[in-house]
Amino acid sequence: MLSPFSFSSQTSCRWQSLLAIAPQNRPPLPLQTWLLNETSLTARLIALSEGQFDVQIVRQFRGIPTREEQQALAMRRPGLALIREVVLRGHRQPWVFARSVLPLTSLTGRLRRLRKQGNQPLGKFLFKHPQLERSPVVIACFGKGNRYLPPALQGEQPLWGRRSVFRLDNRPLLVSEVFLDHFTALYQDSDPVSSPDRSSVAK
Repeated sequence: MLSPFSFSSQTSCRWQSLLAIAPQNRPPLPLQTWLLNETSLTARLIALSEGQFDVQIVRQFRGIPTREEQQALAMRRPGLALIREVVLRGHRQPWVFARSVLPLTSLTGRLRRLRKQGNQPLGKFLFKHPQLERSPVVIACFGKGNRYLPPALQGEQPLWGRRSVFRLDNRPLLVSEVFLDHFTALYQDSDPVSSPDRSSVAK
């Protein structure tokens, strides 16, 4: 378990497309395939971990999204959102830190169930709906000390993350995912992307 901590998510991040980043500053090619893949990350991690996958809740609360998050969600004025931060773990190792910002105005209809997700991954719910829409993926690099991540999850080396706005029934949800040291170590020794079909499981 992560120990209790106090940190702020107000640190701004420069989210941008891969093509907007100079080639020499881009993430390693194996990681790019994970950052840019638009299928269910949850399904890919379950396959990679051979089912030894779980979700650890860091914190979940109602709050005001950052100004930058409000802009990404096209919120006309500040409003409350359900903010959920979790760690996606494979083989009991922290692989991905995920932050979802779910405006309360979006959590109606069939999205109402997201108010009480428990330790169920968000992607498991979203990707079972063929009507799901997704904005282009943008990515960002997080140096050591960046307060976007809990201190216990910050890496010695820069970490890369991605972000998208999902829409279901025209209701926006903002999801970001940062790949942690334990995950990036996998492709340094043996490229997990090279495993045939394990990364192309059903949504």
